[in-house]
Amino acid sequence: MKLIHFCYIFIQLAFAKPNHKILSIQKESCDSLVYCQGTLLDTVQRARIFSDSKTFVDLSQTNAPEITLQNFQELMTSTNNNPTKEQIIKFVNANFVESTELEEWTPEDFNANPDFLNKIKDKQIKQFAGDLVKIWPSLGRKIGQTVFDNPEKHSLIGVPNGIIIPGGRFKEFYYWDSYWIIEGLILSEMVDTARGMIENLLFMVELYGFVPNGGRVYYLNRSQPPLLTLMAGLYFDHTNDIAWLQKNLPLLDNELTYWLDQKTVDVVKNCQTYRMAHYLSQSDTPRPESYYEDITTCKFFINDEGRKHCYQGLKSGAESGWDFSSRWFFDQEGGIKTNLTHIDAQRVIPVDLNAILCAAFKRISSFYELTGDLQNAAKWALVSKQWLQAIEEVLYDDTDGIWYDYDPVLSKSRKMFYPSNFAPLWTETYNFALKNEYGRRAAEYYTDLNIGEFKGGIPTSLDGNNEQWDLPNAWPPLQEFVILGLWNTGNRRAKSIARQSAERWIQANLIGYREETAMFEKYDATKVGQYGGGGEYQVQKGFGWSNGVALNLIDKFFTSRRPRISNSIVKLLDEVEE
Repeated sequence: MKLIHFCYIFIQLAFAKPNHKILSIQKESCDSLVYCQGTLLDTVQRARIFSDSKTFVDLSQTNAPEITLQNFQELMTSTNNNPTKEQIIKFVNANFVESTELEEWTPEDFNANPDFLNKIKDKQIKQFAGDLVKIWPSLGRKIGQTVFDNPEKHSLIGVPNGIIIPGGRFKEFYYWDSYWIIEGLILSEMVDTARGMIENLLFMVELYGFVPNGGRVYYLNRSQPPLLTLMAGLYFDHTNDIAWLQKNLPLLDNELTYWLDQKTVDVVKNCQTYRMAHYLSQSDTPRPESYYEDITTCKFFINDEGRKHCYQGLKSGAESGWDFSSRWFFDQEGGIKTNLTHIDAQRVIPVDLNAILCAAFKRISSFYELTGDLQNAAKWALVSKQWLQAIEEVLYDDTDGIWYDYDPVLSKSRKMFYPSNFAPLWTETYNFALKNEYGRRAAEYYTDLNIGEFKGGIPTSLDGNNEQWDLPNAWPPLQEFVILGLWNTGNRRAKSIARQSAERWIQANLIGYREETAMFEKYDATKVGQYGGGGEYQVQKGFGWSNGVALNLIDKFFTSRRPRISNSIVKLLDEVEE
């Protein structure tokens, strides 16, 4: 009993390191007094002149920032610091404009008929895949010269190469979206475009020391799931471009070192200490792009420290990419509280983040070995080995046969269903000697929870609370976590589930595309082909990662032979058309 009590105290101390506590000094999103902090931002966003807070911080200034701020001060003086909504609208219209900071761009390597299309046996699927390939040019953008000439007038960050944007309100690059976009681009034989996007992210590492959430200055307070090294792996596996790899290895190394230095904590389990990663934004103010929403969410707290912790939780949740989910909510007992106000994302040790990092450490080790740097190869191989042990000892639940997020404060697993529970299968960060067994156990877990009953895709959770990363929404990247993770184990039952899930997902995408002539960022797991909902904004069309995941699953499950589901797809499509 004394030993257990000692371990509990040690856990509390380990997770309460000074660098993981809210600092008394307020930490802003970035330095800009227009786009990230200050009275101007606060006044405009509180006035709610736009239904989407992101609209304002994406506008360009017609003057230099000092003139904008001077004009704003004149407004405040003339109104005794209490301007009306109409006066604020007039100020914004006079000082901001929706400029041509992004130019439409058709990538030079666009190919409407990549070779893999000719390997698809089913005519409907082949037509659908061809339509998806043709979407890429509509999402192509290049940064306009005005951003490079007058960067201070824009929230957009200039990058050297063209980009494929997600779509809709997301008019800049996003970090983890890029992985699945690049996956689709390489399959579409747009390798130069894929390389350019990776080099844009490397440029951000060179400029800031890490890859921000997205390509705007107001994202400089946080990152997103660290997939850059695995993106480089996608490109290298396709091209074997060793010279490119060697040139960029130092920046890949820098990014992973950033995560080790800034996003890790000691986790104690069974009196053993493991170094593991969690999401953690150091900023504790409202997100500029969701300013009004965050103030509304955190107003429950009557003191500054409570609100600051809430703001930090929102930014840390946004760093995860899952903005937002019951996955990050806590009540006082450590269970789920279905209320965004009680977000504490920085407290969670996430399965997917640690699996992605473990795979990245292993991959960069192999990169160093290929380039002859055996010292760095050994260094990163050791880190990967340590992470693999931590994932097994802290996150794997032998009773349920699956990995769970971990709560280091209460020293227990958060035993809820999320597709991220399967992420170690997707990254193949487990003991390969037990590969088939991991697949078998994961397939049983999937079946026991009746996940196969959802015909529109694998749901993000089993908690329906109107957050967009929860039931009933099904997100494209998470389909890959489960489908490819199960498939790669080689277990017969796991592969059967993977194939059925892949066919259902493509079926849902195809039906939705036929009805709307568009791909969506998320779908409804309970209604085949229906787009998803919930969250802070309307569902968006486009959509970069949806296209990439669909193309990848079509390539893997519809090109080798005629899929068994083909007739079912025809029948379902006929029913929808009737």
